Amino acid sequence: MAHIRTYSRSTREALILMGGLVRLARKQRKMSETDLATRIGIARSTLQLIEKGSPRVEIGLVFEAATLVGVPLFVSEPSRLTSQIERVEDKLALLPQSVRRRRSEVKDDF
Repeated sequence: MAHIRTYSRSTREALILMGGLVRLARKQRKMSETDLATRIGIARSTLQLIEKGSPRVEIGLVFEAATLVGVPLFVSEPSRLTSQIERVEDKLALLPQSVRRRRSEVKDDF
C-alpha cells in the first residue's frame, strides 16, 4: 500500500512557484520541453511534473532544471553559493554535533 504524504501549503506553493519559474525561463529561452529534458537527462514527462510543481520529483532534478534555464537558487549569482555554504558550515561548526532531548531531572527529595 502506498504511503500518502501531505505537504504544508507553503511547501506546495514553493513547488508551484519553482515549477512556474522553470517553465517561464525555458519558454523565454525558446527551449522546447524535449530540449530541456534531454539536457537534464530525464523524460519529458518528468520535466512536465517539475513545471507543474509536483513534490514527487527529486530535488536535484528540479535544481538542475532551474540552473540550466537560469533560475537563481538561493542567491542572485551562482558564484555566491560557495560563500553561503561556507557561512552555514561555520555556523554549524559552532553548534553541538548532535541534539538530544533534555533528560528530565530525577526527583530524589523524598
